[in-house]
Amino acid sequence: MVKLAVVFGGESFYWRVLLCNSHSEHATGRDQTMSSMLDEYCGSTFWNDSYVDRPDPDLPVCLEQTVLVWIPLGFLWACAPWQLSPLFKAKRRGVRYSKLYLIKQVLAFLLLLTSAIGLIITVLEDYGDYRDSTPDRLNPLVLYVNPSIYTATWLMVLLIHESRRRANEKNSPYLFIFWLLSILCGIFMLQTLIRLAVREGSPPDLPRVSLFCISYCLEWISFIVSCISDVSPEDKAAAKKNPQISASFLSEITFHWFSSMMLMGYRKPLEAKHLWDLNDVDKTQTIYAKFERHMMQGLKDAQRKMEGKKNKEAHKETEQMNGFSRSTSQDILVMEEKTRKDKKKKSEKAKLAPKMAEGWLVLSMLKNYRHILIKAVIFKLLHDTLMFVNPQLLKQMVSFTEDMSVYQWMGYLYAVLLFMVALFQSLLLQQYFHCCFLLGMRVRTAIMAAVYKKALTVSNTARKQSTTGEIVNLMAVDAQRFNDVTNFIHLLWSAPLQILVGVVFLWQELGPSVLAGLAIMILLIPINGVLMSRIKNLQMKNMEHKDQRMKLMNEILNGIKVMKFYAWEPSFAEQIFGIRDKELKMMKKSFYLLAVAIFLVMCTPFMVTLTSFGVYLIVDPNNVLDAKKAFTSISLFNILRFPLMMLPMVISSTVQARVSAKRLESFLGSENLDTSAIRQDPSCDSAVAFSDATFSWNRNETPTIKNVTLNIKPGNLVAIVGPVGSGKTSLISALLGEMENIKGFINVKGSFAYVPQQAWIQNNTLQDNILFGLEQEESRYQKVLEACALLPDLELLPAGDQTEIGEKGINLSGGQKQRVNLARAVYSDADIIILDDPLSAVDAHVGKHIFEKVIGPNGLLKDKTRILVTHGVTFLPQTDEIVVLVNGKVTEVGSYKTLRANRGTFADFLNTYSEGSRSKEGEATVNVVTEEDVTPDDDQELQADVDAGETITLSLKRENSERVRSRKWSKSSIRMSLNKAKRDKNLVSAKEGQADMVKGQRLIEKETMETGKVKFSIYWKYISAIGSWYWLLIILSYIAQNVATVGQNLWLSDWTNDASRYINTTYPASERNQRLGIFGVLGVAQAVFVLLGVFLMAGGTIAASRDLHSRLLQNILHVPMLFFDTTPTGRIVNRFSKDIYTIDETIPVSFRSWLSCTFGVLGTLAVICLATPYFTIVIVPLVVIYYFIQIFYIVTSRQLRRLDSVTRSPIYSHFSETVLGLPIIRAYGHQARFLADNEKIINENQKCVFPWIVANRWLAIRLEFLGNLVVFFAALFAVLARGRLDSGLVGLSISYALNVTQALNWLVRQTSELETNIVAVERVSEYTKLDNEAPWTTEHQPEEGWPDKGEIKFLDYMVRYRPELDLVLHGITCEIQPSEKVGIVGRTGAGKSSLANCLFRILESAGGKILIDGVDISIIGLHDLRQKLTIIPQDPVLFSGTIRMNLDPFSRYTEEELWQSLELAHLKQYVASLPDKLQHKVSEGGENISVGQRQLLCLARALLRKSKILVLDEATAAIDLETDDLIQTTIQNEFTDCTVLIIAHRLHTIMDCTRVMVLDAGRIIEFDSPFELLQKQGHFYNMVKDAGLTATGVKAL
Repeated sequence: MVKLAVVFGGESFYWRVLLCNSHSEHATGRDQTMSSMLDEYCGSTFWNDSYVDRPDPDLPVCLEQTVLVWIPLGFLWACAPWQLSPLFKAKRRGVRYSKLYLIKQVLAFLLLLTSAIGLIITVLEDYGDYRDSTPDRLNPLVLYVNPSIYTATWLMVLLIHESRRRANEKNSPYLFIFWLLSILCGIFMLQTLIRLAVREGSPPDLPRVSLFCISYCLEWISFIVSCISDVSPEDKAAAKKNPQISASFLSEITFHWFSSMMLMGYRKPLEAKHLWDLNDVDKTQTIYAKFERHMMQGLKDAQRKMEGKKNKEAHKETEQMNGFSRSTSQDILVMEEKTRKDKKKKSEKAKLAPKMAEGWLVLSMLKNYRHILIKAVIFKLLHDTLMFVNPQLLKQMVSFTEDMSVYQWMGYLYAVLLFMVALFQSLLLQQYFHCCFLLGMRVRTAIMAAVYKKALTVSNTARKQSTTGEIVNLMAVDAQRFNDVTNFIHLLWSAPLQILVGVVFLWQELGPSVLAGLAIMILLIPINGVLMSRIKNLQMKNMEHKDQRMKLMNEILNGIKVMKFYAWEPSFAEQIFGIRDKELKMMKKSFYLLAVAIFLVMCTPFMVTLTSFGVYLIVDPNNVLDAKKAFTSISLFNILRFPLMMLPMVISSTVQARVSAKRLESFLGSENLDTSAIRQDPSCDSAVAFSDATFSWNRNETPTIKNVTLNIKPGNLVAIVGPVGSGKTSLISALLGEMENIKGFINVKGSFAYVPQQAWIQNNTLQDNILFGLEQEESRYQKVLEACALLPDLELLPAGDQTEIGEKGINLSGGQKQRVNLARAVYSDADIIILDDPLSAVDAHVGKHIFEKVIGPNGLLKDKTRILVTHGVTFLPQTDEIVVLVNGKVTEVGSYKTLRANRGTFADFLNTYSEGSRSKEGEATVNVVTEEDVTPDDDQELQADVDAGETITLSLKRENSERVRSRKWSKSSIRMSLNKAKRDKNLVSAKEGQADMVKGQRLIEKETMETGKVKFSIYWKYISAIGSWYWLLIILSYIAQNVATVGQNLWLSDWTNDASRYINTTYPASERNQRLGIFGVLGVAQAVFVLLGVFLMAGGTIAASRDLHSRLLQNILHVPMLFFDTTPTGRIVNRFSKDIYTIDETIPVSFRSWLSCTFGVLGTLAVICLATPYFTIVIVPLVVIYYFIQIFYIVTSRQLRRLDSVTRSPIYSHFSETVLGLPIIRAYGHQARFLADNEKIINENQKCVFPWIVANRWLAIRLEFLGNLVVFFAALFAVLARGRLDSGLVGLSISYALNVTQALNWLVRQTSELETNIVAVERVSEYTKLDNEAPWTTEHQPEEGWPDKGEIKFLDYMVRYRPELDLVLHGITCEIQPSEKVGIVGRTGAGKSSLANCLFRILESAGGKILIDGVDISIIGLHDLRQKLTIIPQDPVLFSGTIRMNLDPFSRYTEEELWQSLELAHLKQYVASLPDKLQHKVSEGGENISVGQRQLLCLARALLRKSKILVLDEATAAIDLETDDLIQTTIQNEFTDCTVLIIAHRLHTIMDCTRVMVLDAGRIIEFDSPFELLQKQGHFYNMVKDAGLTATGVKAL
């Protein structure tokens, strides 16, 4: 009879059929031979090949009872110590019992019950009433052990749940993996049970079957529950701002938690407000705090080692010297003398190099980030191991299709294994990359925060070793370099390991022949290295051309007005095009070299394959290439390509990072500021007490402040005076702790506020600049604004005190900036106010107002201690005490009267400065707000990224000056209340302001629009610029290359079938040679087509670059001046720099990669469909899914990239700003606030970088899953079509499928890159469509000698800046006679400069006309007009180039004429003394020539042109009196027969004019000779009186 024993093992159920006494002898024999321990333990066979050697395989029951039970349990028990550790810590209070926790515990308890019941059943069977009737037949040991260990396991699961609850952890990754392993292992046990039930017709032993089903169902439920995270209510609230907090383990590894962000990005363009909060671990504060501990410790250890090393060396040298002194040999003495000299030289060199501890930074990083590094190593190791499994599975798959005797189920198994291996590989690879990119982000953040903090504390000596730009580079370039190198740092160990393992596997396939292929690979590395090095050198050289072009472009934009005045645009355009041609030629060379490099890279795979296979076939005639060998080898070679290509790049990046590490170590390891000499002793009577203080800027330099002993009483106003260079500012710096203390000390009682000589403004609102981190008190704030004369300025600014001030105060004048700085100090309510000559930058009567209201005895600061450095003498009588400094020493201290009576140094100082002060006071300073107040400084640095506020304020500058013109200021305007100022502003300019704001917003909106989906028309624009023929040939060459690739692989596939054709015969040499030859020819063909494609792409893209740049430049030079006034220069520069760079270098690479990927993917799918036609069924759904994934990704990724760049620039600008304002930040003691601000700004950037990293992983994991499905279906259909397919096609199909994953991923990335970069074409083409000014030449050309008289007539002439604005000139009608000298005067904003601009048609008429010698200037070309007039502008603009180029850019004049003009301009002697004479190089903006000489060069230009009409637009406002006199003399002598219009502030310059025109609010109110106008005692008389010109002075003039 048949005896049936039911075996239950806790979680699982095992059936075994034991055939007993009535069964055959074979069974009895097998029972007798069971000697193995496992066989005995189970009571059945552990393994027998017969189980799987049949069409319906099964696993032996014993294997299921043991191995499949031990796998999940072993994993859980191994991880238990980490999981249970929170149980042994102090119990946390308030940790709640969630519903999910209770469900998990109930499930674990039910499982515990099932295992306990299973044990009870087994015991009862052996010892109870249900005992087996067969004598001496007990259940095997496994039936006792398994239920017992399961019972223990479920108890442990209960404890782990409790442990996780106490630790407040959302889920356990270990439990998730345990449940997954349990249900996977349970499937085998379940199918054994089902098979037995089906075979027997009904389930045997129903109670136990029920128990097993319950147990397995509970495990499934537990698995599903473990996919849900157990989140506390607090975390749920936080998860709305950061869903990662509530993400389960499954969601974490698949990045599913990020899907909501992708969906949001798909629905609408992402903005900064949509981004989620950072995890605490990724916040700058957390990252830096942890890094700082390791960094400081590392630095200390390194310095200690270095000191020890120095001491050892010193000790060794001493010993050597002692040894030498004992030596008696003369020869040795001679030798040692020589050695000593050499050592001396070496030691001198060593002394010159600063001795810094090295190597500590990288070690600190390794210690700090060891956990994430180890984690990445584990992921990488596992991934690399699995990577070599695929070729082996491919080999088995090919073998399966060849050998029809192999069971069908083996094919399905291989297909599933290929899918599973690829799936795990994807998960591991993405986790590895996530670790690497996170590490990169954290390293970059740590470095940026460390550099910023160091910059706040670094000593002046250390700071002088690096420029601001260099320190910013540490943050921008070096931190980024570390970020880049950490992404691939693990390749340093994994690439050699991959190469080694790959060679071992290849050796197994091809034997020693593999070395031939490997040799080719290794040989091509240095060749590629040389090519890349050459390309890099060409790019470096080309950067010089780019810099040169951008430098000239900057100058053109800065001096655009002068260029338009002189009609010089064609000359400068020619220069730009000349540089551009050189740049494009160099670029073409590097593109061609790159084509050769790509050619070699394309040749590598087929050359390696050809060489290896060729050698393999030639060395032994018996060797035949079969599909197994061919495709396994190709798969292995494909694996090796990546490490072989990447290793040199990673080593190169590591070397660069090492250089960056040294730079960072040098800065971060430098000395901090030592403020120990500044003491705070409250018992001291004085507010500030210098005690024999000697200070220097550098310890090794001569002291600047020498032996100063000085007491300043609380509440006193102390002036510090002295000649230029006497050390006044140094004394202030010493007091602020900014200098190196040599001896003595300074005692200070109270806090500081500091107003430096060079005003420092933050890129923030005007209000924030004044409040400087303090809370606003309305009454105090208003008093400060009024006292500092800022209320009138508020009316000019678009949003009052809420107006955003650009970087370095770009949209404020020098005077406004200084008043804001002063307001900051007043509002700070500090005890000691330090003022470093703040009144020098403001107008004379504004200075008087500020002294009375702020600094003086009755000012807001009257109760504070004030230390005022000044050159002016006006306010000295009102000071309490005056300190006189000479050469860093205090020579006199006392009151004004005392010092004046002493007739010492102070009396000399008074004589020197009183004259200057009087003349300064006497200038025509007619208003608080000057024209400069609404015009940015000329020396502003161009910023590439300009934000909304800046755009609006800059676009308003002309309208602002128009508003000023529209009202007449009175002195009472200064005392306007804040609210009134705001109210008036709203009333007067509501219409204008609204329009301007809309305009500003529209600009920004347009930029945001550009981030949406790029229209096809933009792509077409670029394609058109390349040229349709070029484009067609490029496409054809890429198609041909892919056809050759597919053809080569199909040929290889057919070749491998030779193995079956020539099984028992010798492989014919002719056949072999033919196979190798055609394989090689097809390989060469694909490389040649790639070479051709890249060459064509190079030619086409360079043509496109030339065309787009040319159109951009031509159009920018033709746009009216209004465009430059309302557009930040940075925005225009950005088009010529970043956008043109993108068009030049980034787009061609993106296009090339995109084409390559697209055709590669299409080729792959075609080959798979060709091999397995069934595959076409799944292509459609896969393509649809792929399309949606990439659409989601591209939209979000593009926006995140943009947000990253937008939020990155504030980091560097804030840092530059901080470095420039260091003394102020330190003086106010605001370091902590600025550190917090920096952390906040970096966090804003992190909020864009982190989602971008996750978005890439989100995409990769989904695309790789699709790729894995392609592999699976390719393998599955190959199994289904077995018998109809040859093995070669199967190998080809699957090896192609294995590569498709990366290709899909890369295609999406390239599509995204291309979309991101093509926006540059859109931005450039936007500027090629701007409205142009009138044509440069027209049909109506004036006669040859026009104008021959110089008569000017204004007939009811009107003009406005923009159509929507009010008139600036209201119907000007006047006649200026030939050779007449006319002075044009008027208060600020009267329309003087507008009149000059109209003459040159910088502003076009809104009514009326201007006639010059009877010709209406509006009908002739702009250049025809401008070349016939001459202007000497207010700012002497020079361009970099030679003196000759600056005088005569078109080379129209002879050298004699040039020298004559220089002589008349009083410059001949100076130019003749220069080594290069006329060819002397003028630096950017003419910085290597003094301001006076620059103005004289402008005069020489005018003399050279010899035109009949000359305009001087406040040409002498910015120069000294001596240069002014020279210019006036030359004009009087050389322009006697010319009509001269002089716009002037200095009234004495126009007193000798024939007539004077007085303008007010755009109308002529007086026009007569100076004498007549003075007699009338009208407007002109009042102006002369205001200017302090006495009657005697006027008569003399």
